[in-house]
Amino acid sequence: MAFEGLSDRLEAAFSRLKSKGSLNEADVKEAMREVRLALLEADVSYKVAKDFTAAVTERAIGAEVMKSLTPAQMVIKIVNEELTELMGGTHTRLTIAQHPPTIVMMCGLQGSGKTTHCAKIARRLKGEGHRPLLVACDVYRPAAIKQLQVVGEQVGVPVFEMGQGDPVEIAREAIKFAKDQGHDYVFIDTAGRLHIDQELMEELQNIKTEVRPHEILLVVDAMTGQDAVNVASTFNEQVGLDGLVLTKLDGDTRGGAALSARAITGKPIKFVGTGEKLDELDVFHPERMASRILGMGDVLSLIEKAEKEFDEEKALELEKKLRKNKFDLNDLLDNLVQVRKLGPMQDLLGMMPGIGNKAKDIDIDEKQFDRLQALIRSMTPEEREKPDIINPSRKRRIAAGAGQKVEDVNRLLSQYRQMQKMFKQMNSKKSRKAMKRMSRNMNPGDLGGLDFSQFGL
Repeated sequence: MAFEGLSDRLEAAFSRLKSKGSLNEADVKEAMREVRLALLEADVSYKVAKDFTAAVTERAIGAEVMKSLTPAQMVIKIVNEELTELMGGTHTRLTIAQHPPTIVMMCGLQGSGKTTHCAKIARRLKGEGHRPLLVACDVYRPAAIKQLQVVGEQVGVPVFEMGQGDPVEIAREAIKFAKDQGHDYVFIDTAGRLHIDQELMEELQNIKTEVRPHEILLVVDAMTGQDAVNVASTFNEQVGLDGLVLTKLDGDTRGGAALSARAITGKPIKFVGTGEKLDELDVFHPERMASRILGMGDVLSLIEKAEKEFDEEKALELEKKLRKNKFDLNDLLDNLVQVRKLGPMQDLLGMMPGIGNKAKDIDIDEKQFDRLQALIRSMTPEEREKPDIINPSRKRRIAAGAGQKVEDVNRLLSQYRQMQKMFKQMNSKKSRKAMKRMSRNMNPGDLGGLDFSQFGL
């Protein structure tokens, strides 16, 4: 998980602060020393780490913090705010041209994931109702054009190519084609190199002069650490960037490139690649990433994932069934399938407030979900609708069909009956009255002051 090492170090530093009832200037400076070391270990550049802790210290030793009833929480709040600001402050969207198409020029070194992320972003835009076009301007790397065609076909986005021609001419003709065909976004996949050279920069500058892109995005491999920062700085100076796309953030437990690249170039991080699959791309939200780093969870991203993956009609149908207490094993199967679409359970738990960084310590057997699905699918339609008819001989057949034991079938049925009992209690008149009374009396502002420690979180 990205920033795992940084999260652990910050959590340790703040736990020492929380153990003190009141804070003095020395306490704050000692905590900031730990924070600076944590940032440096996370591969954040020295200057960025120094400036960050200086800004936090200046705010944290103010009278407002020192006289606060919860000074440690105030310090964490300041760190959260400064961390958000360090990563860009607010989410920055792609530019939308007044007169389509919006031209996006994708740059980066070889191996950074540039071609794949052209397709990833195009796929996302297509899902939002846009008509993107991919343009093959990498005419040097063997099979680069074919790779773009393959990923373009996989995401259902057309690719414009003119073989091994002049990249400037290809880009120019692609814009004409896009206008004729009604494409509203054009992604130019430019050539990369194993390292930065003047010939590459001149070609990028020529393409920029010819087509005047609305966005120039640099695709940076987050796992290259400080090298990623140097690459971003050079591209920004010689070509001029509008934003960054960080790839392989899921494989970098340090994550320092995400913090340093934004701080040094002054350009926002717009997207982050979270895996190798073409749907594994997230819009970058600085405030959400800061919350995750500090173990505060990321509920908004979790909700967005659920909204994207869950079938709204099925959700409404399930709600009606729950109200009538008619929840059966077909509904349980549907929900298992949809929850699996959201990603690994450990990642989902990490987005929950109060759990955050502790999620990695929770031992979750992901295959257990597959085993449950196999058991339910081994049942007949009648058995799924009426689990009470499942007798010992049926249990043996179901277990054999799923390659499991009868004890596993018994465990599933027991869990199902417990869920039924819980839903029945929730639908009782007494429970509904209690919920209405609670909603009338609760002030939404009270939620921020809840103490989750009583739950062991």
